[in-house]
Amino acid sequence: MRRLTHFIPALGIALILSVLRLIASPDSVCAESGRIVVLNGQDLKPYQDVLAGFQQSLSKQGINLPVEIHALQGNPAAAHDVFADIKKNGARLVVTLGSAATQAAVREVGHLPLMATMIVAADDIKPASNATAVLLEFPLDIQMQWIRRIVPAANSIGVLFNPKENQTKVSNALRVAKETGLTLVTQAVDTPRALPDALENLSRNVDALWGISDSIVMTPQTAEPILLSTLRNKIPLAGLSTSWVKAGALYALDRDYLDIGAQCGEVAGKILGGASPAALAPTFPRKVTYSVNLKTAGAMNLELPQDVVRGATQVFQ
Repeated sequence: MRRLTHFIPALGIALILSVLRLIASPDSVCAESGRIVVLNGQDLKPYQDVLAGFQQSLSKQGINLPVEIHALQGNPAAAHDVFADIKKNGARLVVTLGSAATQAAVREVGHLPLMATMIVAADDIKPASNATAVLLEFPLDIQMQWIRRIVPAANSIGVLFNPKENQTKVSNALRVAKETGLTLVTQAVDTPRALPDALENLSRNVDALWGISDSIVMTPQTAEPILLSTLRNKIPLAGLSTSWVKAGALYALDRDYLDIGAQCGEVAGKILGGASPAALAPTFPRKVTYSVNLKTAGAMNLELPQDVVRGATQVFQ
């Protein structure tokens, strides 16, 4: 009986301590919330495809947690309400589509597992210790291999870039290009005003131009002068997207967004199974699609390999 009388107070103390721990640490309660919260930054078809692929992947894995999709689309009031709800009620996983949604989630819900996608590179999640990502950018070696495949006669490849934004990428690309048997010729551009002279200077020294995502160089405002210069100088341009190819770039790599969604679902499965997001390295798209412009090829007296033309998802002519 004496043992029992000692045990009951001890049990009561343990229960009180457990309650106090939960009160003192609301994050632990939030982490137990049985839902996946998706923050969608854009109502565009690629985003819709990613969401469809994500949900299909969860279903295939037998993951039946409710998935709540919130369309933010640059609406600060909507974002505020969603984050307030997440902080109050928690989530097993937060998924973000797009840079704006990802950056906001990194700031607001650093205590919950976070998986980002529809972001070009991993910079958006660098401040977070709770996040991983499925990126849009292809590895540098893949990009160089495709330049070699589509423009086999090109040996020197030019790239225009803003050093503040892309110095690290370009430094890595110099090494990767050399390993691929290419010579990368770099031209720094600090302001949009410096672009025309830099473009003309580079065009005299390269066989092709490699376009990379850059807020100074490759923008809707600079697209026309870049395309006109490459066409005039007969310098094939590897564009950023199908829209660049339609406008006159020789080709561009693209993604299978449904499969990117499936990749997200597979990563989500690992996190929901207990893996730490921080322990999962950001991954690249595993499927490559591309478009080509035969009219541009003809204007430059280039004959694209037939297997390249047959394999393109879109051919402009």
